[in-house]
Amino acid sequence: MTRVRVALMLLVVAVAAQHDGRAQRVDAARIAPLPLAEWTDADREILGAMARNDQTIDVFKTCLRNTELCRNWMPFTRYILSSESGLSPRERELLILRTSWLCNADYDWAHHVPAATRAGLSDDEILRITKGPDAPGWNAFDAALLRAADELYGDQHIADSTWTALKLRYSDSQMMDVVFTVGQYTMVSMFLNSAGVQLENGLTGLPR
Repeated sequence: MTRVRVALMLLVVAVAAQHDGRAQRVDAARIAPLPLAEWTDADREILGAMARNDQTIDVFKTCLRNTELCRNWMPFTRYILSSESGLSPRERELLILRTSWLCNADYDWAHHVPAATRAGLSDDEILRITKGPDAPGWNAFDAALLRAADELYGDQHIADSTWTALKLRYSDSQMMDVVFTVGQYTMVSMFLNSAGVQLENGLTGLPR
């Protein structure tokens, strides 16, 4: 078999792996989602509005494999995604999608692209998130948000210049929301990638 044929075969396998509904890192879940038939009333209470019977997404069904962890994690998750956070939905989704991209988290990317669209981000902007804060087209504040995500991911620290740019609009409370939103989705990406939570049918992961 020639080198060209081998390269072509590897390319086909790589492309197929991106579109067959699997999480990127592993071929099958390492921790299986808890089947609906095994849920207790306590499980439903823990998930709250995230419990949607057969429509419950697998990240939450997998979380139920550790009841106490899930019980304590869910309120934080709800806060980050709610109007109680000081971030607008658009700004929150910029941070989430950039963090998901940096963490190579197909699952979060797939679930938050629709949320980003609902929040007002265009298809071009969503794709531009993968190019980072220096990509042409961002306004100064959007670029600062994306840069904050990059800096938190790479150095666990927002640089002075980025902090100053965000503080032109944000309060101290909102700055904390920025840090904790990136932290939440970095942590969740670790869980998704390591547990092998698989993309549900019909979802597409990171653009590559």
